[in-house]
Amino acid sequence: MNLLTILVPAYNEEDVLQQLYDRLNKVISSVPSYQFEILFVNDGSKDHTLSIIKKIRERDKGVSYLNLSRNFGKEIAMIAGLDHAKGDAVIIIDADLQDPPELIPEMIKYWEMGYDDVYAKRKSRSGESWFKKWSSSTFYKLLQKITKIPIQENTGDFRLLDRRCVEALKQIRETQRYTKGMFSWIGYHKMELLFDRDSRAAGETKWNYARLVDLAIEGITSFTTAPLRLSALFGCVVSFFSFIYIIWIVTNTLLFGASVAGYPSLMTVVLFLGGIQLLSLGIIGEYLGRIFNETKRRPLYLIDEYNNQKALNRNTDIAEVKTFVHH
Repeated sequence: MNLLTILVPAYNEEDVLQQLYDRLNKVISSVPSYQFEILFVNDGSKDHTLSIIKKIRERDKGVSYLNLSRNFGKEIAMIAGLDHAKGDAVIIIDADLQDPPELIPEMIKYWEMGYDDVYAKRKSRSGESWFKKWSSSTFYKLLQKITKIPIQENTGDFRLLDRRCVEALKQIRETQRYTKGMFSWIGYHKMELLFDRDSRAAGETKWNYARLVDLAIEGITSFTTAPLRLSALFGCVVSFFSFIYIIWIVTNTLLFGASVAGYPSLMTVVLFLGGIQLLSLGIIGEYLGRIFNETKRRPLYLIDEYNNQKALNRNTDIAEVKTFVHH
């Protein structure tokens, strides 16, 4: 039988893990024609997430886990899971149960029909404020306009990926990752499933507005250079109008004898141009910072433990991550 991996990144999810496992178990039982591996990636949790995962594994050897050496963030936790997933296809699902595991059998049906990327799109988003919904919608509309690839709107990480999609994603070893954009970038045959997203089953969201803004910046700087071009274009526009203004001042003074405005106008122009320069430098700095981080060529993550065995992390080829286990 084909093996399917259910990949679950987890960070401080002690309140919901058992409930998630129970629902996944029911789904697995409803698809007897496949073998399943549930792979938890503990992203440096500070609560009892790891101990709960270990207890689940003691009862069910179909459960595997990775324990990262610290909190690297969800985007890195997902690539760590993809690096170690054994299945012919990988189903990524969040631990908070906002994405219903009961949708998995339908995903499998479309995969059997030949689709490589079966992703779940939200019809509604329960438990989220109007501002969060509005800001999310506005961001994706903006991103779609300034990028050359079709970024999926109202979709998260809940999806089924064929093995060739997984192998394609494993080749992308960027340290600052925007995986939602990568799903679109790799292409392949995609199928959309609509669903109503639930509120969290328990616990609190890890995504505050500061982290969401940071993720939005990652998305923009990862998939477009439009901000750089926009700053250059804005500089040209400001220079053009400044030149017109200079001509107007000189003409008005020489021909009509008008006095040149002093301190207030001078300060206005200086502060305006200074603001534009700082904004442009900030945009350049964002891209330069990404280059700086990428040139370090540090490993994306380090593993503390893999299925009750301490991992010995050694230097490996950047495009092929392997885990060396110390017995």
